[in-house]
Amino acid sequence: MLTQIVTFLIFFAVIGCILYGRRLIKTEKVDAVFGNPERALGGTHWVIVGSSFLLLVWLYYSWDIAKGFYPKSANELCQVAKVNDSLLGLKYQFPIEERELKSTSQIKQENKNLKKIKIEIQNSNELNNQQKTILVDFINKTNQLIPLLTNEDLLESETKKRIDDITGKINLLTENFQKPDYPFETELELNERIKAASEEGGWGITKVDAGSGTIENTIEVPLIPATNRGLKFHAAAQELNLISDEFFQLRNHNPEFKKKIKEIKDSIKTYRSDLNDNEEVASTYAKNIVKIARRIEFASIYPPNALDNMQNAIVQFDNAQIKAQGGLRFIDIFLFPAGTIVASGPSCSEQGSGRWLPKPSDTFNKFILMSKPSVGYKDIPLLWINMVDVSKIIGFILPDWIADILPGEYPVHTKDGIVKQNFKGKVLKFVTGDFKLFKIPVPYGHIWDSFLRVFLGLIFGILIGVPLGLFMGLNRFAKGFFDPLIELYRPVPPLAWAPLIISVLGIDNTGKVFLLFMVSLSIMIISARAGASELNYLKSTPPTLLVHRKTNTKICNISKLSSRNFNRY
Repeated sequence: MLTQIVTFLIFFAVIGCILYGRRLIKTEKVDAVFGNPERALGGTHWVIVGSSFLLLVWLYYSWDIAKGFYPKSANELCQVAKVNDSLLGLKYQFPIEERELKSTSQIKQENKNLKKIKIEIQNSNELNNQQKTILVDFINKTNQLIPLLTNEDLLESETKKRIDDITGKINLLTENFQKPDYPFETELELNERIKAASEEGGWGITKVDAGSGTIENTIEVPLIPATNRGLKFHAAAQELNLISDEFFQLRNHNPEFKKKIKEIKDSIKTYRSDLNDNEEVASTYAKNIVKIARRIEFASIYPPNALDNMQNAIVQFDNAQIKAQGGLRFIDIFLFPAGTIVASGPSCSEQGSGRWLPKPSDTFNKFILMSKPSVGYKDIPLLWINMVDVSKIIGFILPDWIADILPGEYPVHTKDGIVKQNFKGKVLKFVTGDFKLFKIPVPYGHIWDSFLRVFLGLIFGILIGVPLGLFMGLNRFAKGFFDPLIELYRPVPPLAWAPLIISVLGIDNTGKVFLLFMVSLSIMIISARAGASELNYLKSTPPTLLVHRKTNTKICNISKLSSRNFNRY
């Protein structure tokens, strides 16, 4: 909802500012010689146009506009992508999106490989004539395997029947897919699906990881179909996966082919076992030949027209599923620029600019979620207000050793099991914050921790730096003794001291507060020293007669003049 409102406001702002700018151009004065100096004034409307256009581009290319106006579109495109992914393997076998049949391209490639190896064998200087003859004979026999697969007369009736069964399943799926109530979901299944989709969440939903406490988009694209159209594609994808698996398990292996391929593999195996260690080149060529034979064995090679009916069935289903997408295709084209939703098996993901460009709405939701005290960043609140008793703050600031240096012993329980507090025990309770006063709102989390470290470093710097600076400003010996020490470390950047301080004081709050104390100490010393030196100079200056330029009034002591009055003389 927020994205929709922002998008409309951006459009109104851009159009309104452009119309206002054009109207302003028509009414402004024009000086042909020196131009119009008023053009340099204002121009806020053009700033709004530029900023709004940049924000609009961000919303568009991050797919946030699609998410705001069509929040279910990613889920539906996910189901469409599942169908395309399931159908891809079958379509790849036919000249639907390719130039030729998969069988044709495989035959061309393997013939080229066999021809290449044959030329290498015949031109090889490391093989003798006998080896060349045997290897070329293996190549010729391997080359004879292909006609055994492409001859329609040798195609077994069982293979034809299985091809017809697969084609019939595709046609039945196409017929059912076009029905409005497909996949014939019961009311119980509908309620379970809606409940599962609701628990899964929407597109780009932001959740907190229970293990690490990090805020992340746990589900990039929801997988469970949330709409009837998505359910239709989801069910079709599941059926297509079964049909595709059944087809790729099918092999066009007639008895003659099986006999021939077995002879070739056995002959090559026997030949390689009889070779010596110094005949490694011949063994390598024989190994490459048997690899080609195995590729032919496991390839989906069929007679030219054996799969024509299956191809027509796939084309009909493809047209039916494109038609069923309806307006979703236009949403994909216009609101998902530079990419779309893709599927890989059962999962879906964003592919394109929407994947690497963060969505403004997701970023805003993450900041809102991090501001909650129960979430924060990695289970640590960033900025929130907590009602804290003043006693806890006192106990945090005051050290416990204040009670330890007092004379006397801490209270001991009596035989009745009662502990009566004495003065030392009461002081210990006070410095440890073990009492109740009143509560005040205090920020906690990262902000509070950082503020407390800076506050303590500043307080210690003031307590030590101001008295020492005053002493240095009033005493020459103190200035000569402490000033070189202060000027020795003051020019060094504070971060340069961080490794040394961490190695000495550790990485806890002690080292951090001490580093901030070093920063504030030099500032306080220099400021207090400068103030004390100026005061000491003014007190030691002898009286001076000044005469007012207008009234001729004589002023005897310059130290009593303020800077404002002094400028008048």
